[in-house]
Amino acid sequence: MSRKFFSRAVVLAFSVLFLCSCGGNGEKSAAREVRPVPVEAVPAKAATLPLMVKAVGNVEPMATVAVKPQVGGAITAQLVRDGADVAKGDLLFRIDPRPFELAVREAQAKLDRDKALLVKAEEDLKRYVTLKSKDVVAQEQYDQTYSQAKTLEGTIRLDQATLERARLDLEYADIRAPISGRIGTVQLTAGNVLKANDDRTMCVINQISPIFISFSVPERYLPAIMARQKEGGLTVTSAPDGEQGRQPLTAKLASVDNTVDAKTGAIRLKAIYENTDHRLWPGQFVRVDLTLATLTDAVVIPTRAVMDGLKGPYVFLIGKGGLAEVRQIATGPIVEAQTVVEKGLVPGDMVVVDGQVRLAPGTKAEIKTAAATADAGPKNGTEAGQ
Repeated sequence: MSRKFFSRAVVLAFSVLFLCSCGGNGEKSAAREVRPVPVEAVPAKAATLPLMVKAVGNVEPMATVAVKPQVGGAITAQLVRDGADVAKGDLLFRIDPRPFELAVREAQAKLDRDKALLVKAEEDLKRYVTLKSKDVVAQEQYDQTYSQAKTLEGTIRLDQATLERARLDLEYADIRAPISGRIGTVQLTAGNVLKANDDRTMCVINQISPIFISFSVPERYLPAIMARQKEGGLTVTSAPDGEQGRQPLTAKLASVDNTVDAKTGAIRLKAIYENTDHRLWPGQFVRVDLTLATLTDAVVIPTRAVMDGLKGPYVFLIGKGGLAEVRQIATGPIVEAQTVVEKGLVPGDMVVVDGQVRLAPGTKAEIKTAAATADAGPKNGTEAGQ
């Protein structure tokens, strides 16, 4: 009985040892299996996109005129109100014209009198010429008559200038708009008495249609800007601060300043916008996009896919069999959250955008769904050189 028990115990012990041995080998074998590294990846895409320089600008009137009186007198009429639109030549104010009307009549009367005296002097001179040829009058009398006629000719020219000045002063009594635009606050109203060449401003007119958008860009963009201006001009898109959901307005680059600011390294530009809709207002801040060029069939990838290495920028690709591969690339401008790849990739290459730190060349990877990153194409704006 004891022998049978002993034999069964030995068999059971060997069975347990065998099973334990088999279980240990299974665990080691499983440990040797390499699990794929989960990553997010998207394909590189080809896109057509504009290269833009982004800036913040401000709106400036095309022209600004401070209206001031040129003659003195009492303001008898104010014919414009605050904020009114005016056309060039519109009557704004009227200064009491009576003193100037009197001056015109006085100058005209003096001119008429001197013209009559000149007619008499010329007749006398003709008669003295005949008498002198017959030696009837002395040379001195002839000279006096000749001098009197010439003096009256000069007096008449002076009278004519005085009359023109009087008429001009009368014209200045009607103060008219020198440009088309919008009136600001009227500062001098009817009843105020002005002095000739009074330095006080009666009102300010801003020409707001068309209107300027003024902004600055880094000087490194100057060569490209000048080249495009020679080719036919640059387009500027802009939107006022606070506008949401409206289509950006389009303007044309009008001028480039002749000096780069030595302190900021920026150059001042001006674009012109017709502003017939009065969408822009002087002094307003606006967001500006200056289109430098348009890239066609550019290869773009999400910027977060780009890694920096000793040899320059690179990306991880997922190749055949799900194996990771390192690819050196040459990058171009950043397009919002996308980077233009100038060399190293072709459309369709699967680029890792998340999980690169867990990869090495040859690592097996498992691509996860990246719905948020799958759309690698740019939206609207781009920022060149960033």
